[in-house]
Amino acid sequence: MSFLIKLIRNLLGTLIVLVDLITRGGKLKRSPEKQQDVNSQAKALSLYQFYACPFCIKTRRAIYKLNAPIEMRNASEGSPHRAELEQGGGRIKVPCLRIEEEGKVEWMYESSDIIAYLEKRFA
Repeated sequence: MSFLIKLIRNLLGTLIVLVDLITRGGKLKRSPEKQQDVNSQAKALSLYQFYACPFCIKTRRAIYKLNAPIEMRNASEGSPHRAELEQGGGRIKVPCLRIEEEGKVEWMYESSDIIAYLEKRFA
């Protein structure tokens, strides 16, 4: 039974990814100087995510539209990023944005919170 549920979840997730790719739209345009600043700031961020998770897709879509090159880290079973997420963030829940600033690390969960943070920072 659990195999069937995983299969259905993966098929639906793949369908959502496909719809996202088709309907994604364009990226935010900036001057080269401003884009370079965004690129520099984005190096301190990484998104722990699952490929077919609807909330992760929503978050990746916002990142794409904001034209922010944030590193994506797959937190699926067997991935070393999964252990990092559990150890650093305290739980395995995605999406999770890792924010490193001034030597401190913050772990932000919840797609809506992550998107609001990124929009405030990069829009």
